[in-house]
Amino acid sequence: MPQIAHSAHDMISGMTPRLQPGAYVFVTTDDADKIALLAAKAISTFREAEGLSILLPLAVAETSNLNTDQPMCWITLDVYSALEGVGLTAAVASALGAASIPCNMVAAFHHDHVFVPLQMGEQAMQVLLSLQRAAARQA
Repeated sequence: MPQIAHSAHDMISGMTPRLQPGAYVFVTTDDADKIALLAAKAISTFREAEGLSILLPLAVAETSNLNTDQPMCWITLDVYSALEGVGLTAAVASALGAASIPCNMVAAFHHDHVFVPLQMGEQAMQVLLSLQRAAARQA
């Protein structure tokens, strides 16, 4: 089992952002047939009262005739952060917000993931790397 970061400092200084290849979109549907077709291709799903929110590769959404007008890039934070850890999401969202970069955070079991507008991916990476370096200097 990898070392799990619990403190905000350890999570931020060790986050090691990594830009994933490709483009992604958030879509929603309550159409059972579409859900059945898309579930295996989904990066993530979340059931909401209005329908199933699905995070898909852009190409999959395009071939399924779904709304693709907000393509995103995916940045994985490669730190193993504790599920009960406090501070990583707030620090990342605050740093990106200060740079006027919108973000959607997705927390999974092993890692946290950041989705930002496709054209802002490189800028977001620079902000996150700067945040990580600043935290590491505060050791």
